[in-house]
Amino acid sequence: MFKFNQEDAYFFNQGKLYDAKRIFGSFLNRDQAGVIESTRFTVYAPNAKYLSVVGDFNGWNINAHQLTKIDEIGVWSITIPWNLEWAKYKYYLDTGVEKLYKADPYATFAEERPGTASKVYDLEGYEWHDSKWQKEKTLIYDKPLAIYEVHLGSWRRKYGHFIKFNDLVEELITYLKTQNFTHIELMPVYEHPLDGSWGYQGTGYYAATSRFGVPKDLMYMIDRLHQEGFGVILDWVPGHICKDPHGLYYFDGTPLYEYDEKWKRENEVWGTANLDLAKGTTRSFLISNALFWLKHFHVDGFRIDAVANLIYYLGDFRNGVNYGALDFLKQLSTVLFKHDDKILLMAEDSTAFEGVTKPVSHGGLGFNYKWNMGFMNDVLRYFKKDPIYRKWHHDDITFGLTYAFSEQFILPFSHDEVVHGKGTLLTRMPGDYWQKFANYRALIGLWATHPGKKLLFMGQEFAHFSEWNHNRSLDWHLLDFQSHKSANLFVSDILKLYHDEKALHQLDHQQDGFIWLDATNREQSIFSYARYAKDGSFVVVVLNMTPNVHHNFEQGVPKKGKYREIINSDQSKYGGSGQYNGAELFTFDGFKHGQQQYVKMLIAPLSISILKLAE
Repeated sequence: MFKFNQEDAYFFNQGKLYDAKRIFGSFLNRDQAGVIESTRFTVYAPNAKYLSVVGDFNGWNINAHQLTKIDEIGVWSITIPWNLEWAKYKYYLDTGVEKLYKADPYATFAEERPGTASKVYDLEGYEWHDSKWQKEKTLIYDKPLAIYEVHLGSWRRKYGHFIKFNDLVEELITYLKTQNFTHIELMPVYEHPLDGSWGYQGTGYYAATSRFGVPKDLMYMIDRLHQEGFGVILDWVPGHICKDPHGLYYFDGTPLYEYDEKWKRENEVWGTANLDLAKGTTRSFLISNALFWLKHFHVDGFRIDAVANLIYYLGDFRNGVNYGALDFLKQLSTVLFKHDDKILLMAEDSTAFEGVTKPVSHGGLGFNYKWNMGFMNDVLRYFKKDPIYRKWHHDDITFGLTYAFSEQFILPFSHDEVVHGKGTLLTRMPGDYWQKFANYRALIGLWATHPGKKLLFMGQEFAHFSEWNHNRSLDWHLLDFQSHKSANLFVSDILKLYHDEKALHQLDHQQDGFIWLDATNREQSIFSYARYAKDGSFVVVVLNMTPNVHHNFEQGVPKKGKYREIINSDQSKYGGSGQYNGAELFTFDGFKHGQQQYVKMLIAPLSISILKLAE
């Protein structure tokens, strides 16, 4: 019989068993010839009085295969002398008070919804071909990072149905190349019962959702993305769980993984239950899970959802700091970066809590990136206003630079900004049809040139009209219309520029990488700034937030010489009015915008222009 030793028990209880999947779940045992000869099931359920495994292999008979309690902490196990690969199963638990049917918390596969049973699956045997990616992967801080956030169930569909991981990946790769993204962020791909939760209310943390195929199909998808040079980030939710009866919630009739206190446990806003991250067994479960995705699926990092809900109880600072959760985050980051110091660990955090992206050794939480929710809120609020009123809201654009270097930020226009009546990036823009697209291009230009790495939710790169609907494909037919095709071209071109110009990414997290040239032109709602690279090279960015055209505008620049305009969002190919600086711009002596020289330039309506000193 399988043995669970005292050392395993100690580390599991202490939250330091980082390979819990080695012990728990279902396992196919092979003889020396490699033939499957038996199947083992092991589960943690200390409050159970009786526990058996039921499934389609035993007619769901609760008495056919009883597990034996092999340790006083509550670990149960059984080895059945059958090859049960692909079998459906659940655990039947009798607590003495109630009888429960539970999916396996450590199962690596599950039947497709609406079914809720786990399935025995063999993870071993996939042959990876991403060694070049793994060898050449580097720290990203001074590199371009442009993340495409994707919900696989609605990026594309085929005749209204989901497309499998391995069938979708080639088209996805082609598109990522065309659009000049560097990484893809997948909204949660572990098992979840409700499509409408978008994956954020999970029941199977170790199981790649069966909606899109088997787990090895996901391995193939990630493998192919790596082979073509794209990093893969997973959305991961360690804070709260789905309350469906087959899931982790009250797993053995008690709040085994959750808070014991009801007020801490019940997340009424989301209808979920908060996990108690101070419990050792919960930590062992979650940290082992993060390592599981890194080791078995070669993912390049995680975006951790709802970090505010972890920092403060129920996400409300008035409830106090949750020190147990903070200790968990520090432990998590320490373990993950010890495993792979090149990963991305991103916090979706709306608080002003300090040190989120500082290393644990320097008193921080240990993330290496934080979503800049302040930038997103301020900028979208500003752009929503009619240009005639923008001069009174100038600070919505400038304020973000007062804290832009306090953390290592990602600038997110995520799925949360295009649902629940908010509109899309395009439709929240003011003005007529032409002005909406011009405003949209200016918004994308600001996002691409502002300090911080980039994240954009699918569909927004071609100016989606409709709010995101998880139940259907994106409106790809919009690319048949010139306005959307032109908008899409602008996103692609400015992301290529973001790649090519070191000044736009090398010093994203350092004050030396940015200076305001003009942050005070409220009356004309014009902003200008310079972005610098490590070698001192720079670009000048000029944003016009009104429909007014300015001829011979005197724009201060950092050095003498001749400048050329390397992109202008008002060019006809992007859907603009065709007003741009086609000729080289020579400097004039004179003090402008804190500089000793200036150029005379054309500033187009609702536009962004980027100038570069000609060599």
